[in-house]
Amino acid sequence: MRMQRRLTHLGATTIALGFLGLTTTAHGAANGDRSADVRRAIVAKKHAKNVILFIGDGMGDSEITIARNYEKGAAGRLAMDGLPLTGAYTTYAVKKGTSDVPDYVTDSAASGTGWATGHKTYNNAVSVDPVTLAPLTTILEKAQQAGFKTGNVTTAELTDATPAVLDAHVSLRGCQGPADMATCPNETKQAGGLGSIAEQTVEHGIDVLLGGGRQRFAQTVTGGPYAGKTVIEQAQALGYDVVTDQAGLDAASPGTKLLGLFSTGNMSLEWTGPGAAPYPGPDATTCTRSNPARAATEPHLADMTARAIELLSAKVKGDKAANRGFFLQVEGASIDKQDHAENPCGQIGETVELDRAIQVALDWAAKNPDTLIVVSADHGHTSQIVEAQSASDHSPGAIATLVTADGQPMVVSYASNLHGRSQSHTGTQVRIAAQGPRAANVVGVTDQTGLFHTLSLALGLE
Repeated sequence: MRMQRRLTHLGATTIALGFLGLTTTAHGAANGDRSADVRRAIVAKKHAKNVILFIGDGMGDSEITIARNYEKGAAGRLAMDGLPLTGAYTTYAVKKGTSDVPDYVTDSAASGTGWATGHKTYNNAVSVDPVTLAPLTTILEKAQQAGFKTGNVTTAELTDATPAVLDAHVSLRGCQGPADMATCPNETKQAGGLGSIAEQTVEHGIDVLLGGGRQRFAQTVTGGPYAGKTVIEQAQALGYDVVTDQAGLDAASPGTKLLGLFSTGNMSLEWTGPGAAPYPGPDATTCTRSNPARAATEPHLADMTARAIELLSAKVKGDKAANRGFFLQVEGASIDKQDHAENPCGQIGETVELDRAIQVALDWAAKNPDTLIVVSADHGHTSQIVEAQSASDHSPGAIATLVTADGQPMVVSYASNLHGRSQSHTGTQVRIAAQGPRAANVVGVTDQTGLFHTLSLALGLE
């Protein structure tokens, strides 16, 4: 927090959007001197009108490097690499029942609670105090109270941990729908609690909700004024248009709340390819940049991001919030899920698609320079780039060899668990990068909880 406080005075030193799209070909980069670029990026602008937060779930430095090498080559750059100010933040959780005993390897619920609320919590908890279990106010809730439009976009179920930390408060992340509350009996509607994540999500009145998880919203509410209705019916009663495909997304009207449920569970993967296996692993290959199991009607993350920005920024007559600005979180969820599954092509495809979504936001922000864009991850993960393997000297885990954009083999190893079991998160610090008002607050080594304050300061909420 010392770094956070030290940089707070930089309200007058925020990022100029003339710096958008900076790459290694930008002025000054050719000779290695980027100081002029950074000076040009810092201008006097106190607050942001809009904030777009991108989270690559499980997207540690290794996952970024693997995707970069494969898609662009070792000397290439992703869109996310062009953000001008970069730092790292620590990701640890705390032990349940304490506020300061570290749990060094976080899950997505605890880490998301960190940036969503500015407070640490225990693994599996969604925006509740680790000792009292009291709800912790989130950045999305603060933005709503101040009159901003809000959006939450993910390739996971909308009730999964990362999207849930913005709009739900529950002691265990698995309590996603009304039928999933066995481990949270005191938090059900009939027990006088806030209800499942799905119920809380639609009750928050978020303007744009896009992702998977239709199975949770199809469950029947068991208590409160909507008992006997499905959560989808509850959402419709609360004024939501509910859509299930790209055509419905395209037809959505600005000024009307939108719930997009594009798959039963998590959304489909972008790419396919061979999974990793113990030495010698599968033959060196390239990934298939399509997934035959993916319906043509299912929108991609970049499509959802573009449409969310369009709807949230639309000027609607009589709607004061439309002129106030917006807060939007976008999650590339299955980087993590495919890391768990030892699936390098699935993992890379999801990282590349998140990068496409980031480029959409950068292009929009080029014409809307009062926008803060932040890109980060919730935690590190297991995949590593390792040396060429041999019978006498190889990874004890699973490996896959991919032929990259350089035409060279890249060996990716998964070894934080036994092959065939779910690979685990790691406790490493992860990258955070930003541009726009208050972006200077991400520089250096901070903690995840500091991001909450960076976002709050940018929106003028503290």
